[in-house]
Order: sequence, then C-alpha cells, then structure tokens
Amino acid sequence: MTASADAEAAANELTPLADYLGSVLRRLRALPPLDLDLTQAHGNVLAEDVVAPHSFPAFDQSAVDGYAARWEDISGGGRSMGYVPTQSGGPGGRNVRLNVVGDLGAASWRPVRLTPGACFSVAAGAPLPLTADVVVPVEWTDQGMAAVEIFRVPKRGYGVRRAGEELPAGTLLARAGTYVSPALVAVFAATGIGHVVVRPSPRVVIVATGDELVDVGRGSQPGQTVDANSHALTAAAAEVGALAYRVGICDDDPEGLRGLLEDQTLRADLIITTGGTGTGPGDMVRRILSRREGSRAGPVTFTEVALYPGTSLGFGTVGAEEVPVVCLPGDTGSALIGFEVLARPAINLLAGAEPVFRPSVRAHLLETISSPVGLREFRPAHVAERRGGGYTVQPLNGGPYTLSGLAEANGLMVLGERVTSAAAGSTVDVLLLDRRR
Repeated sequence: MTASADAEAAANELTPLADYLGSVLRRLRALPPLDLDLTQAHGNVLAEDVVAPHSFPAFDQSAVDGYAARWEDISGGGRSMGYVPTQSGGPGGRNVRLNVVGDLGAASWRPVRLTPGACFSVAAGAPLPLTADVVVPVEWTDQGMAAVEIFRVPKRGYGVRRAGEELPAGTLLARAGTYVSPALVAVFAATGIGHVVVRPSPRVVIVATGDELVDVGRGSQPGQTVDANSHALTAAAAEVGALAYRVGICDDDPEGLRGLLEDQTLRADLIITTGGTGTGPGDMVRRILSRREGSRAGPVTFTEVALYPGTSLGFGTVGAEEVPVVCLPGDTGSALIGFEVLARPAINLLAGAEPVFRPSVRAHLLETISSPVGLREFRPAHVAERRGGGYTVQPLNGGPYTLSGLAEANGLMVLGERVTSAAAGSTVDVLLLDRRR
C-alpha cells in the first residue's frame, strides 16, 4: 500500500467535521432570557420581538433651524406682510417678508398657533406651531428677528417631521434573534422603551493546561512553553461577544484539574480548555475527563475529527450544573482553528445568535495549493473584493505555520476532505474573519 493510500485509509477512520459539529451543537441550548435595562442590552441578542409603544417622532417638529410658516403665506396664496422686489424668491421674483412672533426651542412645550402673515423662529427638534406646514432654513433668509425676509421658497412640507412619520406606534422594531446594536438601542429609547428581554452574553472561562506552560513576558526554553493559548482564546471569546475570563495555567495534576473545573462551573456557561487532548503520555485532560467511572462513561468525549490543523477535540459537560466544556489542542494555531469551528458556534448558540457560523463567500484562488487527503483544511488567507465584482483569495501560511498565517488573515479558506489540490483560478469557499483591515 502506498503512503497516500495509507493516509487516505487513516483519514477514513476520522469523524467528518460536519457530523461532529451537528452532534455537538444539538446538545446545546440558548441561555434563559433576561430582562435588561437598555443601557446594558448592547451586544446581546433579543429573546423576543420588540414593538414600538410610542411613535417617533412623538410630535410634529422642525427638522432644521429656520422659520416655521404657513406655505400659503410664502407661496403667494396668503396674506403675507409683503413682497420685496428681487431677482429671485417668491412669485414674480419678489422676496417674502413675514412677522416673527416668537422663538421655539427643543424644550418649548406650550402649544402655539400661527396667524396669517406670521412665523416663528424655530430650532431643529422644536415642536411645530399649529397650522405650520413648512420650515424655511435660516440660510434661505436674512435671519431677521422681528421680521424676516425669505429669499428662497421651499416646497410645502420642507423641514417638517410629522408625528409617527418614521416609526408609528405598534411598529415591529426588531425580531427575536436580532443583535442589539447601538443604533437599535437608539430606536428603542426614542420610542419609549427602557427594558428589553435578551439572551445574556455567555460567561466563558478559558483554562490552559500543561506542566510545561509558563506565563507571557518571557521566551520559551527547552521544557517550557509560553502560554499563548489562554490569552488568544480569551480574546477570541470576547470578540464573539462573550464575557471571557482567563483562569490561566493549570498543571497536569488530576486533582488540581478536577477541582479547578468544579470551581469554575459556578461562574461559567461554557468552559474552554486547551492542551492535553491527544493520546500521548502527558495528555492529562483527555485522560482525566474521559475516564470511566464504573459502568458510566466520562463527562467528556474526545473525538478524532477530520480537521486540519488539529484533529483531537473534546466536548461534554462538567460539574453538577453540567456546564458545557470544549477541549481544544495545545498547539496555538490548532487551538484557534478549533475555536473557530467548534467553540465560536457554541458561544453563538448559547447567546441565541443566528447564524452561528461566520459568513462565507466564494473566491477565485490566486495560486495553486495542496491539501491533506481526507481532512477538511482551514487555511489562513487574505480575501479581497474584485473591482468588477466577486472575490479573490491569497493563501497564507497554514499547517504547522497556521499561527503566523492567522495573524495576517482576514479569511479562512475551506478545502474539503476530497480536495488534495486546488489550482490557481479555481473557486473555493472562504469564511470571512475581521474585515476592518
């Protein structure tokens, strides 16, 4: 049997990634809803539909700084104070002059009425006088105080915002599952909403395991590895919108690991461990969490998944509260890929967010690449929009060099289990990462 045939046979024994994800995500449920003050709701997902209790705007108001008037007075159909001959302005090239009978600001509340030939000086947001149906912008006038001369006549309704014009009472503002953005917070507040029912942000605890780990601020030496994983995964969880807590380093001590995880179940909706998922002599996480007790299987199942980089993933629950736990590999690049394909969807599902996976596009490959047989590879890449439409994708470092590739990537190229090579010019799937760069 050839080496490629051996590799294909070994890959056939692995669990397909889609099957594995389906089995894991079916075990998770969105967190119970929570009634939050509007100031705390940003970043969460709505648990129920939200309907406007009041209209927006709440009353007829001026949209600009200017003069609130009756359109028939400035168009020549009413009894204005008079016309002043000019080259532009009102009918027949004459400017319009009106009496200014008062000032209205945003804090004005007494109802007032316009009489023929009169106007009010108004600020943007001020309530409109009764019978006013136009606001002449300040710059279209001589900005008079007792009387104002209008150089240019706007159309009827210009500068006016009617009550409920944008959002009438009873409007469906957002459906359950909608992300609460800053703009949506403004819409809720403007229509009189002070509380909303949301899915809370999941509390995610990150634990790095291994006797070899040392904290950041130094270089790695033989027998020591700097703990990059817990810092990176905490940042990744926070990027999804979780309340992320980095516990730090846990040595390969069975009792210490059990005690740490038990303690963390009191404040976690999800626990992420990194390291120890393989079958080597130092892989304590797998050995402890998958251990059988009597006739019962351990709380966490470790699976060899057809995923590259990193094949060994663990999922289950820990503690009396049965808090979900995701176990990721110790290699930093593999851990970050494992987070993307498993932990990130789990966090989104707990938060009630849809879709749980990142958006993807089809892109034209700029260079020929190879991929391991039988494994679904996630390769860091740089994706760009083409001037004529569509996308191109440039592969970056992958495989054992995934970490350096991820640092530059704004996408993850996905190559299926049956793909052993992809030619330049072919079309591939790309998950979109952060597009701000």
